[in-house]
Amino acid sequence: MAEKLTMPTLGLTMTEGTIDQWYKQEGDTVAKGEAIVTISSEKLTHDVESPIDGVLLKIIASEGMDIPCQEEIGYVGAAGEEINDESAPAAVEELEVVAVETSQAEQPQEKPIRQVGERIFATPLARKMANDKNYDLADIIGTGGNNRITKRDVERFIPLNTVATNVTKVEVGEGLDGMRKVIAQRMHQSLDQSAQLTLHRKANISALLEFRKDLKVKTNGQLNRRAMSINTLLIKAVSLALADHPEMNAWYDLQTLTQHDAVSIGVAVSVDDGLVVPVIKDVQGKSLTQIGEVFGTTTSQAVDGTLPGALYSGSTFTITNLGSAGIEYFTPILNSPEVGILGVGATQTKLAFNDDREIVEVQELPLSLTFDHAVIDGAPAAEFLASIVNYLESPYSLIV
Repeated sequence: MAEKLTMPTLGLTMTEGTIDQWYKQEGDTVAKGEAIVTISSEKLTHDVESPIDGVLLKIIASEGMDIPCQEEIGYVGAAGEEINDESAPAAVEELEVVAVETSQAEQPQEKPIRQVGERIFATPLARKMANDKNYDLADIIGTGGNNRITKRDVERFIPLNTVATNVTKVEVGEGLDGMRKVIAQRMHQSLDQSAQLTLHRKANISALLEFRKDLKVKTNGQLNRRAMSINTLLIKAVSLALADHPEMNAWYDLQTLTQHDAVSIGVAVSVDDGLVVPVIKDVQGKSLTQIGEVFGTTTSQAVDGTLPGALYSGSTFTITNLGSAGIEYFTPILNSPEVGILGVGATQTKLAFNDDREIVEVQELPLSLTFDHAVIDGAPAAEFLASIVNYLESPYSLIV
């Protein structure tokens, strides 16, 4: 059976990519793992490899085309194999140039006449744009083949209830370029499509720090350094808390609430002029040592641009750490469609009384949990944050 080649998701801000160059032509032989095409986003360039041995059966997206993430760009399979190529016109349609008079584009459109049950054809990018703008596709006239609604149709569409004013409409991200513009759009979209609320509290990690020292001594320093990093311990604590509160391990896209069994943690990583979120998959089945090794490798590859495209997507919960910048508390923005994200601040030192009324030094870690209040109420969100704190304050519970 033919295998699809899709536009990968290479970072938090990437919604579509550009086909830079096809290394192979239709009919050329390809080997599993061989680079077939190179694509690029605003920040990263990436080679898409063949998933199987075979031939390049079909090129759907030509060089220079912009394709939404996870959409088909080609097919690989056995020589002479038939493929279902229904998606090809949707991608190619974006290149069509439609002549529309300027005066017509500036006026609200009449609602098209449609039959009951009539199928509405639209390109994937046009559907996404219409959804982002809260447009009903049934109100938009399609100018593409088979009356397909294209990106250009959505851009030119003006709802009938639009009232002309002297105020010039400003698009989100206007005046910004590249990744900064996409980040502005994604952050605005996240805030616009969810009811975000942030809870703050501190975890006493004095016992956690002693726990790290104790394990180093008992293992004669042979324990992997990454296994005992604060980030590794946080990832483990969050995964255990998500198992206790599965309602936080979910996606909500304004239409469907999906609760996940597997825990995949995204870790926000700063790169030049932007942000990416590499993903550690199936954390619930990994030990501290395994988490530490995967975390170190994954984040390093994300920074130098060598991380496989599949590891930039699929997270069910995200952690973002600004402790190295000296930040105590902040308000992280949801990585949509996730319903929760944990912000981590810089460790704080204070003096406090212990149970024997003696003054001792205490190390505290500030935590900021942002959640979608449309899906999660304040009380269960607070219980989830308390569960994270409990695991951090009872460090031996992390060895499971």
